[in-house]
Amino acid sequence: MQLELIDRPSSGVAAATLLLVSVLAGGCSREAPAPAAPAASAATEAPASPAAPDRPAANPERNAYFGDVHVHTGWSFDAFTNGSRATPTDAYAWAQGQEITNSGMGGKIQIQTPLDFYMVAEHAEFMGVFNQMSNPESPLSKTELAKGVNSPDPVVRMQTFAGVLRDMSAGKVDPMLTDPALASTVWAEIVKAADAAYRPGHFTTFAGFEWTANPQKRNLHRVVVFRDTAKLPDMVLSALESEDPETLWKWMDELRAKGSTLLAIPHNGNASDGRMFETVRFDGKQPIDAAYNAMRARNEPLYEITQIKGTSETHPDLSPNDEFAGFEQWDYTLSADYERPKHRRGSFARQALLEGLSQEATGNGNPFKYGFIGDTDTHNAAGSNEEFNYTGKFAFENDASHRLKGMEGQPAGQVRQVQEFSSGGLAGVWAEANTRESIFDAMQRRETFGTSGTMIKVRFFGGWDFTDADLKGAGAVRAGYARGVPMGSDLKAPSGKAPSFLVMASKDPKSGNLDRVQIVKGWLDASGKQHETVYDVAWSGDRKPDPKTGKLPPVGDTVDAATAQYTNTIGAAELATVWTDPDFDPAERAFYYVRVLEIPTPRWSTIDAVRLGVPVPKVLPVSIQERGWTSPIWYTPTG
Repeated sequence: MQLELIDRPSSGVAAATLLLVSVLAGGCSREAPAPAAPAASAATEAPASPAAPDRPAANPERNAYFGDVHVHTGWSFDAFTNGSRATPTDAYAWAQGQEITNSGMGGKIQIQTPLDFYMVAEHAEFMGVFNQMSNPESPLSKTELAKGVNSPDPVVRMQTFAGVLRDMSAGKVDPMLTDPALASTVWAEIVKAADAAYRPGHFTTFAGFEWTANPQKRNLHRVVVFRDTAKLPDMVLSALESEDPETLWKWMDELRAKGSTLLAIPHNGNASDGRMFETVRFDGKQPIDAAYNAMRARNEPLYEITQIKGTSETHPDLSPNDEFAGFEQWDYTLSADYERPKHRRGSFARQALLEGLSQEATGNGNPFKYGFIGDTDTHNAAGSNEEFNYTGKFAFENDASHRLKGMEGQPAGQVRQVQEFSSGGLAGVWAEANTRESIFDAMQRRETFGTSGTMIKVRFFGGWDFTDADLKGAGAVRAGYARGVPMGSDLKAPSGKAPSFLVMASKDPKSGNLDRVQIVKGWLDASGKQHETVYDVAWSGDRKPDPKTGKLPPVGDTVDAATAQYTNTIGAAELATVWTDPDFDPAERAFYYVRVLEIPTPRWSTIDAVRLGVPVPKVLPVSIQERGWTSPIWYTPTG
């Protein structure tokens, strides 16, 4: 059984719509953020946070909260060099719906739908140092590098950044660019800003940072999130000390032994050229083993599946039978040198999940047991998840002509890299309350989902006896928790029958209707060979799968390239189903996750092209299908 509701005004579907919305949200209300202090300048101390009035009661069936834990401001070296002068205080003001000053071209920028949680994650590398290059009293301002960093020409600044990143990736770092005392001071100010903006029950902030290992332009970056600010290190760990992820995990384990609670979230495996999920240690020689796998799994429960630098769910080369595998592929290594990666394996999440099953089958445990979130990776305080409100990654991209057509004198390859940036994703969590503890705990147990930027809500439960009757009435969520497990979990012991899955999805009110709900399955056969398949399990309209290929016909496309407009005359506001795996073998290890697709809507570049009165660049799609991914549910045979 699948349940579909078309998004059109009709009293005939209003009651059913209300019912499914209440089941999906579990009582979720996107609480209006409490009033926050005005954005501060770089020299302004973050204001003290008032007590949150009337904190909403915790919801045992959990609410959907949306946020972003991968945010940079002008306090990161690359953001500052590319023009951002925004501060962490600005970032938290923006996330709560306030206008902040646009570093790139003046004026104001503002999110249309405020977020529930946000975290500034400045680069640990060169922390605070590049900002000193604009301080005339600092010796750093007299360096040759400072001339490029402070240039009024954004192309000069971009090439200066490209050079710094190039040297950093090659292990060439001027000792003058590292200042532990300054980094410690800046870290303390970052924490202070997070604490000042935290309003339990209304708006949540976290203390964290980005560990930016980039060996030979291969992205091994991680964002590190602390549950609270009670026990924090005096200084964060920089990848300039070591680019080996095991160094980071050992550092995290040491902090955990001292009372800290923290986790790391890797991102952009697509830019790692096969290194993010490799099955050898950092030296490229020793195979990973049980100790390595346990340490990685202990420290990294989540993976950032989508952000500005593309989506790394899978790739058409790895998943040739998945017609939606090519979504927003930013196909470059991590540099401004527009170099293409050569290796797909080890770069994408779905293949990593399969490799995790293989590792587990050897008795070494699963190092890649990842839940999913999305983030933006903005470098200008303001996230870029709203496709219709896109302001780019770096400050110079705030000018639509710069991000779409490039700047005079900018290499064509760099122009294309920027054109192919996505609008950025969002992290979704199912948590009892909008607090640090509740949201962090949801991330730790992987009850999370990622979206490509829209606020699609999706529930996913696995069990052994769900039926169509569970979709009727308001008890679907209670049934999911009572008789099954939520996304991010392991199925309990099998009962001699195939697992059944309860799936419910609802659209973002400000985005397109839903096209379909899919379940992606990966498994190992008796010989240990890896397999994957994608099932369409619920869809809008009266479409029927092709009897020969099994493929569901496209939903259609209402996007008008000339106006960058679309209509919700196709698709559904909500989709729900109970699905039982028709190919289940109790002897085979498997994982399942949900992918929800919207109908086609205009890409940010199409919207920009219409506003500028220029054609959409031929290398870019006119429309995209925004989407969401749940964390997987795993099945392990007994015995």
